[in-house]
Amino acid sequence: MAYMSMGEAHRKITEYLNRFSDAVSSQNGTSFKSLFAISSNSHFLLSLADALNLFQDYNRLIKQSDSYSHFADIVTPLFRSLQNYRQGNLVETYHAFEKTANAFIQEFRNWESAWALEALYVIVYEIRVLAEKADKELASNGKSPEKLKGAGSLLMKVFGSLAGKGSKRVGALYVTCQLFKIYFKLGTVHLCRSVIRSIETARIFDFEEFPKRDKVTYMYYTGRLEVFNENFPAADHKLSYALKHCNPQSEANIRLILKHLIPVKLSIGILPKDRLLEKYNLLEYSNIVQALRRGDLRLLRCALQDHEDRFLRSGVYLVLEKLELQVYQRLVKKIHIIQKQRDPSKAHQVKLEVIVKALKWLEIDMDVDEVECIMAILIYKNLVKGYFAHKSKVVVLSKQDPFPKLNGKPVNS
Repeated sequence: MAYMSMGEAHRKITEYLNRFSDAVSSQNGTSFKSLFAISSNSHFLLSLADALNLFQDYNRLIKQSDSYSHFADIVTPLFRSLQNYRQGNLVETYHAFEKTANAFIQEFRNWESAWALEALYVIVYEIRVLAEKADKELASNGKSPEKLKGAGSLLMKVFGSLAGKGSKRVGALYVTCQLFKIYFKLGTVHLCRSVIRSIETARIFDFEEFPKRDKVTYMYYTGRLEVFNENFPAADHKLSYALKHCNPQSEANIRLILKHLIPVKLSIGILPKDRLLEKYNLLEYSNIVQALRRGDLRLLRCALQDHEDRFLRSGVYLVLEKLELQVYQRLVKKIHIIQKQRDPSKAHQVKLEVIVKALKWLEIDMDVDEVECIMAILIYKNLVKGYFAHKSKVVVLSKQDPFPKLNGKPVNS
């Protein structure tokens, strides 16, 4: 920190208070929102924090002017939050900012128009980010991290303040998306349901009136929830919406969406092109796609093992693991094609022993009974059309469309 005189510190604090007062009186939302962005590390707020740590009597400055004193409940804890943030006291930073947020919500309710909505967005974002930072500090000191959970409760209060009529309600989806981020981080995704019900079934909201940015984020998170629930058609719809409407310049966001959309597409029989995987650096899916194309069970299992941690973190491991049935289908189809070339009259009869040998060639040991069980599942789930000639240990394939395509539908459960 460069040297700062007491007079300069006084000037910087007064400048901030004037900006705050002017933004409110002129209802300048753009200017107003920048005054709350603590974690942005802006030069203006960092130098203000230095001034506050030097000039300790800022309460007197706030109270001596009618222009500032009305907002003392917002500004005073905000100044304390800035001071603590500059000093690296992240738990105290969050505590103070929480008071600012509560006071701001009260004031926001009283403003008739939505002019301060962008500032509310910043406060909601800061509450989440500062809570995460505070929890890291608590955990590093051997204490229980609990601030993010508290932030979720506070954001539900914000959501409630936006659920009425009028122009403010368009902010509800942004708050919802921040809540999703908290719930996913905490592993309490079941808490998303009540907010989703409010957005999707309550008549107070029209989804199309929300900003595109927030609709994309909402569809991304609700799409991920559908993946958890194994509702793949709904997951496909929501994640595809997010991908279609995502800013094409935001490659990181596109990659994030694709990380979850690709497993969904694979589950309904749609394989991505290699160049898509290369463009967005999603090469962990390359061998899985190749395994599906070749009917190579060994390759699928190796790919799942090689990238297990990554797939588990993304919540898609179980989805990918269930692709085994499609790989079996492809393997049997390849055997059928080879037999058709050698002896067309017997192409529709596949001996289980042949499948056992093909698997052995892939270094996967299964006996005839195990293969028969797999074939029974494939027939039951309509991945193969045919029946067993049990005595001769042969699968008799249908002569018409023996290997039905999924055509964008999930494997029958």
